[in-house]
Amino acid sequence: MERFSLLLIQSYEAVKAFKLRTLFCLVSVALGIAAITIIVAATEGAYKKAFDIVASFGPDSVMLMGGSEESRAIGQREKTITLDDLEAIRQAFPTAYVVAPSSWVGSVTVSYKGNRYQSQVVGSSSDYSIVWTWPVVEGSDFTEDDIRRYANVGIMGQEVARELFGDQSPVGKFVQIRNLPVQIVGVLSERGTSPGGGSLDNRIIMPYTTVMKKLINEQRYVHAMRLRFTDLENIDGRVEELKRLLRYRHRIPDGQPDDFRIFTSKDIVKFLVALTGSLVVFIGIVGVISLIVAGFVLANLFLLSVKERIKEIGIRRAVGARKQDILMQFLTEAVMITTAGGVVGFILGLVSAQLLTYVAEFPVYFSWKAFAIGLVLSWVVGVGFGLHPARQAANLVPIEAIRT
Repeated sequence: MERFSLLLIQSYEAVKAFKLRTLFCLVSVALGIAAITIIVAATEGAYKKAFDIVASFGPDSVMLMGGSEESRAIGQREKTITLDDLEAIRQAFPTAYVVAPSSWVGSVTVSYKGNRYQSQVVGSSSDYSIVWTWPVVEGSDFTEDDIRRYANVGIMGQEVARELFGDQSPVGKFVQIRNLPVQIVGVLSERGTSPGGGSLDNRIIMPYTTVMKKLINEQRYVHAMRLRFTDLENIDGRVEELKRLLRYRHRIPDGQPDDFRIFTSKDIVKFLVALTGSLVVFIGIVGVISLIVAGFVLANLFLLSVKERIKEIGIRRAVGARKQDILMQFLTEAVMITTAGGVVGFILGLVSAQLLTYVAEFPVYFSWKAFAIGLVLSWVVGVGFGLHPARQAANLVPIEAIRT
């Protein structure tokens, strides 16, 4: 134990004595560890975000949207889902406990007593909180009767409520949407951002009949449709059945692409993971290269240090130090420096990740894994690249070292 304590003290003194060497090694290791830390945190964040999305989207949910990727590319009609399709799907899928149409108008000016806000107006069915697993925290949903009579009612997202009403309750009050007076009957809970980074709380939900007739002048087509099934285990089969039904109803010949798109929670997760993967690969390459460069910097500086400390090593060997003591001292010095570099790199990774979240709204989540992986990698660099200089120091012949 005494020998080990002495080893730590001597290593620490050597690290302090060679300040420039320590600084170069520490900075080079820190940059590599920072990149690795961001990778781990971004990967953790992506998977956490993916599970959050699945929970909010609903693992039993299917989103049907009009228009195919091909039709969008050449500017063809994107609205291909009709209210007749809605009724046909309700009849064909008894296990679908939610079949809700959706139409929307983007960037609409909403005003209340001089306060104005650009909002998105979404037309949907009643029980919106069930449709999207999105609780109404104040007031209530609109009703089926509101849908039948084209009522000017709506429920409001938290962001719109704050911008227009401040600390007041919007329930029961009227806002102006274009030239349409709309009574707010409920307020949704805070939802945050979408996978693409846009706010989900900047919207007003109204009966789809009202939106279609009074805001977009549409009688037949809706933008999208949302379904939720009781038989979650058969969700993939239901998607295939839905495709066949719509292709039949839309008279799409065999070999021709669909004029609609279907998304499940699995597709959203794939999208987010793919988005994360590109950044992870880029930062990963940078991180690995940085660590290799850090290792070479450490190895070369330690080889230079061995040459500078030949006489010191010779004297220590002459007074009883073993080869193993010299080897362990140099390795301990290397590990001390790389450990410090690992800690600095982790802190640098934290700061960089916050900047990445702020600039790109990228999902980043730090756990003990990021720190542990960074620390282990710093030790690997310290031992792996410090071993050769340490062996060279340990193998010096004491008499020749003293003479030198």
